[in-house]
Amino acid sequence: MAAFLLGAVLLIVQPQIVPSRPAINSNAETSSQSVQRELLKKTSQKNDFKENIHSNGSCQQLPQTIIIGVRKGGTRALLEMLSLHPDIAAAESEVHFFDWEDHYRNGLQWYINQMPFSYPHQITVEKTPAYFTSPKVPERVYNMNQSMRLLLILRDPSERVLSDYTQVFYNHMQKHKPYPSIEQFLIKNGELNVDYKAINRSLYYIHMQNWLKYFPLDHIHIVDGDKLIKDPFPEIEKVERFLQLSPQINASNFYFNKTKGFYCLRDSGRERCLHESKGRAHPQVDTRLLQKLQEYFHEPNKKFFELVGRTFDWH
Repeated sequence: MAAFLLGAVLLIVQPQIVPSRPAINSNAETSSQSVQRELLKKTSQKNDFKENIHSNGSCQQLPQTIIIGVRKGGTRALLEMLSLHPDIAAAESEVHFFDWEDHYRNGLQWYINQMPFSYPHQITVEKTPAYFTSPKVPERVYNMNQSMRLLLILRDPSERVLSDYTQVFYNHMQKHKPYPSIEQFLIKNGELNVDYKAINRSLYYIHMQNWLKYFPLDHIHIVDGDKLIKDPFPEIEKVERFLQLSPQINASNFYFNKTKGFYCLRDSGRERCLHESKGRAHPQVDTRLLQKLQEYFHEPNKKFFELVGRTFDWH
């Protein structure tokens, strides 16, 4: 473990490598770059790293895989399903290290401290869906580990917009706070409100371009979130192969729960389902408005398909 941490430190103190892919803007230094330089300076000291080693031989380490998004794409389901594999150690909560400045300033030691204890043969995974759409995150992840394996789960953009709204709506309802109807967000001056954040998050090709500046496509595995819902096992098999894991997850690990309306997990005889907040019914949307939303995403989706060399069954 000491060798691994020393290697991590040596990697960090190396001069910043400019990616062979499109370079970032070389204009005046931004506040983000300033924070990044402070982080690298802070973590370049060997004494900054402390080995948190358990008596059973496990320890906390930087993740080798990150689920970067997308929000409401099925990241929690993906993480829970992947956790069925004995060689996976997953962080339970969203860490928000690379996208929240107050967390990022804490340095890599803080990040390591948020990770689960794992054995040397295990892959540590964390997931924070906001990473995918945050412009500064790809560069920060790259500077930490250029060999990072990234998992991105995507759904039909229109469905993702509705799911995004639904989550925020229920969050307000639980706090007994009023919240506008989805039409009030989707329509502005009689037209589709393309400034609505939920719509921007579904413009996958824009955000993907940013990630491809730093990571080659073969380091980013795209999980089909719509297929994961309908038939999870084939999608998880692909993830196992991407992470070079031995095939340990089986079709018997999944069963359809008719009451909840989605697949749940079975592990060593123990059954568990995702939180009740998952799988909520989307709001009823006027057919014409829904069609207008789907038409808006037609060209962006086409650009995304060309970018990744793959098509998805989206409207």
